Amino acid sequence: MTNPAWIIPSIDPSRVTAVPIGGDWITGSETHKIQSPYDGRVIGLVPALTAADVASAVETAKTALVEKPLAQWRRAQILDLAARALAERAEEFARCIAVEAAKPIRTARLEVQRAISTFSFSAGVARSLTGETVPLEAAAAGEGKIGFVLRVPVGVVAAIAPFNFPLNLVAHKVAPAIAAGCPVVLKPAGPTPFSSILLAQLLLEQCGLPAGFLQVVTGSGEVLGNALVDHDDVALISFTGSPKVGWSIRSRAPRKRVGLELGNNAPLIVEPDGDWRAAVEKVRVAGFSHAGQSCVSTQRLLVHSDIAQDMVDDLTEAIKTLVVGDPLDEGTDVSALISHAERDRVLAWVREAEADGARVTTGGELSADGVLRPTLVVEARPDMKICSQEVFGPVVAVTTYEDFDEALRLANDTQYGLQAGVFTRNLGTALKAAHNLDFGGVLINEVPTWRTEQQPYGGLRDSGNTREGPAWAVREMTEERLVVLSP
Repeated sequence: MTNPAWIIPSIDPSRVTAVPIGGDWITGSETHKIQSPYDGRVIGLVPALTAADVASAVETAKTALVEKPLAQWRRAQILDLAARALAERAEEFARCIAVEAAKPIRTARLEVQRAISTFSFSAGVARSLTGETVPLEAAAAGEGKIGFVLRVPVGVVAAIAPFNFPLNLVAHKVAPAIAAGCPVVLKPAGPTPFSSILLAQLLLEQCGLPAGFLQVVTGSGEVLGNALVDHDDVALISFTGSPKVGWSIRSRAPRKRVGLELGNNAPLIVEPDGDWRAAVEKVRVAGFSHAGQSCVSTQRLLVHSDIAQDMVDDLTEAIKTLVVGDPLDEGTDVSALISHAERDRVLAWVREAEADGARVTTGGELSADGVLRPTLVVEARPDMKICSQEVFGPVVAVTTYEDFDEALRLANDTQYGLQAGVFTRNLGTALKAAHNLDFGGVLINEVPTWRTEQQPYGGLRDSGNTREGPAWAVREMTEERLVVLSP
């Protein structure tokens, strides 16, 4: 028997939740069962669509772009309406996120607020989208001519989204695409489709987005993803996920625009002159929010030896106060990983580090309901998996250093390069970090987990090749078209 508390009004676990394809809401001939990551109960059913469904969606999107292009004012209006509608339905969306992703409800509410901001900022970009004039008469051949550049939609956007932010990271693909005037075919993550479906329903039925401008395909990631990547009429692919899959998409579609937001193992350097007590309070949240399932989760804590013991002691006690349990419980801070397989992998990495000389000061075990407790590992070496790879779980690894140059080397010793943080009161140290940390973002006196929706967000190496944030995403989703007027 399904507990009604787990079900939001838009999801019925006894019926297939339809998805928008080709101007209709369809259920398909086969279904995919969605289960709670927390306790395994069935949340609902979604269609298991095919490559033919993807082809239909792309054709519909292409037709919509050609026959019914969205004027700038209309794009902005739709995005403003979306922000307001999301605010009105915030609790419904938060519960949906909590149920399908096992994200604690208070954290889920924050994600909804962030998504509202994403739509609001995208509306502003839509209104201000402009080209520029070209001084053709600066050359003799251009005498009497007027030149200007228009920014036009790049074409159909394929958006392939992750499970960890099933609303806001979808919003970071869909909202800029609308601002750019591009239709979207969206493939949500397999475990978390309902936030995407709810968002599509909101945009199409409440905000006036034409049907062809947003379609959702659910089912096999490999089947649907390959169909989107290979389709000739997809102009841009926006992917968030693992480096392995991301780079395979890039190599598979060399003639398309491919924006990749991939992994990370975010370092935080804490200098002796920095406010390490403030860092403790921030890491308590930033290392374990959504069970560490964020590409900027604070994973590697690099602490100067002079303050390491005091900081570790305080952080250990702070982590012990985190409440583990049901994501719908208002008191829960940390809940389940997305699957038991992921939970077991993370725990195995911790055990491997222990066997290799590291020490667990708290956590490293399962709660009574099977949730991996927030874990702090000290005496961690750079070659351990918990340091060298992306854990994507509720684990923070502590490594000590003797001088700032060593800390910089340790931080940069990674295949990733998304965001890094430094706590220091010394301006010279801060500037040195800004110039020498090889990451897409360097945050001073803040954890690398910090992000706002309007910032350029992206990384280097195996962290990707793009910058998200509405203004930057819209640049990638538009083409520059030169227009020359002659008398």
